[in-house]
Amino acid sequence: MTGEIKDGYVKVERHQGVVTIEFFHPQSNSLPGRLLEELTHAVHGAGNEKDTRVIILRSAGEKAFCAGASFDELLAIENAEQGLHFFSGFAHLINALRKCPQFIIARIQGKCVGGGVGLAAAADYAIAVESADVKLSELAVGIGPFVVGPAVERKIGLAAFSSLSIDASMWRNAEWARRRGLYAELHSTLEGMDESIHRLAGSLAHSNPEAMAAMKEAFWKGTEHWDRLLLERAAISGRLVLSEFSRDAIQKFRKK
Repeated sequence: MTGEIKDGYVKVERHQGVVTIEFFHPQSNSLPGRLLEELTHAVHGAGNEKDTRVIILRSAGEKAFCAGASFDELLAIENAEQGLHFFSGFAHLINALRKCPQFIIARIQGKCVGGGVGLAAAADYAIAVESADVKLSELAVGIGPFVVGPAVERKIGLAAFSSLSIDASMWRNAEWARRRGLYAELHSTLEGMDESIHRLAGSLAHSNPEAMAAMKEAFWKGTEHWDRLLLERAAISGRLVLSEFSRDAIQKFRKK
């Protein structure tokens, strides 16, 4: 196994105004701190390039879009400062997606857990397959969906977000997610999903970038305080993950 595959990667490809950012980790596309930082850097970089018209966010493989936080790194956290640093990675990434002037299309080819649901919610338009079930599992491991919560609540509403957060062990199917607005489209096959993504990205690549930037700013109006809010939420998760309850729960999840 090569080092890149073992440790995961972030890759960026550019083609006629469409920038594709792909991430991968062998543990169901979970996100350790290094990948969170690389993804944030990639989003900032693509957003600042004048030739970028639209961004596609995707992960490799077919089974899971993103399993959320890396359990190995959660268990390695020894104090609140380290906890804040790790969860700030999700805060910085969500804020990068939010502030990027281009529309971001999320390609959801598999299940979303925890932070993965947050990434789908922070995208401007998510296109998924029918097997892309969702679960906010944070409470089940002794913490809570504090950092991703604002993005998820903004997209699906407080009632649906509360249900997803409280029943942390229950999967909701992709149709549930579509009806509540997390997914804009559902497709029965990967080919159908990719065809739709290609069509939409091509259309946006030929649209007025100033108009799209103004639309995105309007869509995200009222989130200007998230730079501070998400870091405050990261501090909460960073403290909770140190509890004995959380450490025991994460160990049990790792062994499954």
